[in-house]
Amino acid sequence: MNEKRLRLEGKVAIVTGAGSRGEGVGNGKATATLFAREGASVLLADMEIARANETLQGIEAEGGIASTIKVDVTNDDDCSQLVETVIERYGRLDILDNNVGNSFRKSVTEIDPDEWDNYMEMNLKSMVLTSRHAIPRMIETGGGSIINIASIAGVRASKAAVYTASKAGVIGLTISMAADHGREGIRVNAIAPGAVYTPMVSWRLSEEMRAHRKNTTALGTEGTPWDVAWAAVYLASDESRWVTGSILTVDGGSSILSRHAYTDAEIT
Repeated sequence: MNEKRLRLEGKVAIVTGAGSRGEGVGNGKATATLFAREGASVLLADMEIARANETLQGIEAEGGIASTIKVDVTNDDDCSQLVETVIERYGRLDILDNNVGNSFRKSVTEIDPDEWDNYMEMNLKSMVLTSRHAIPRMIETGGGSIINIASIAGVRASKAAVYTASKAGVIGLTISMAADHGREGIRVNAIAPGAVYTPMVSWRLSEEMRAHRKNTTALGTEGTPWDVAWAAVYLASDESRWVTGSILTVDGGSSILSRHAYTDAEIT
């Protein structure tokens, strides 16, 4: 019997937000780890280099190939350097996982205009900047896969106007990019996570709130960053060669329940 081929063998990936905020594993760290386990060489990008280095240590301990870079993905020059660095180190770029984002619970009457701009830059504009530099390089080697991390907040109301608006923007951007660049060999898809338990939200969730989150899903369970990461592996791999412009919902079925009532705890 032939030895099983790794799903991302020979591919090169960038994962933004590749470190975790606080103890535990976030979406970026989990995704980078699985990419490496499946054979990809991974450039770990993060504003906080110490976080990226922690992810790197785990990957190298398992025999994976990765390196780190400090990047502000809201800065166009930094994004250009990010892409040129992956080419210099690994010779090509096949996968871009746009994972950077944050939540902010204010309505439009509560939020300051500067706050709005800052969160839109982080959650949406960052994906424009990384993608605009990545796509030409992907085209040079026959195409690639871009994965944008959205949220189920992008398709329904949540108590966070800028978060909802930015994630809805991510979904719109994903569809547009897929249409614009499909004939150039670029696939673009989004993942819309639901109530995933990550270091970003763990500090503000009581056990009662976590129980509520579980009860709002069809499966009655809580998601983990590994659930998001496995979805990213699929979209990064050749298994999804005929999938583009799709929004892959990873929420345990919470978005299909009409009885669902949102709370502050849901924003992930």
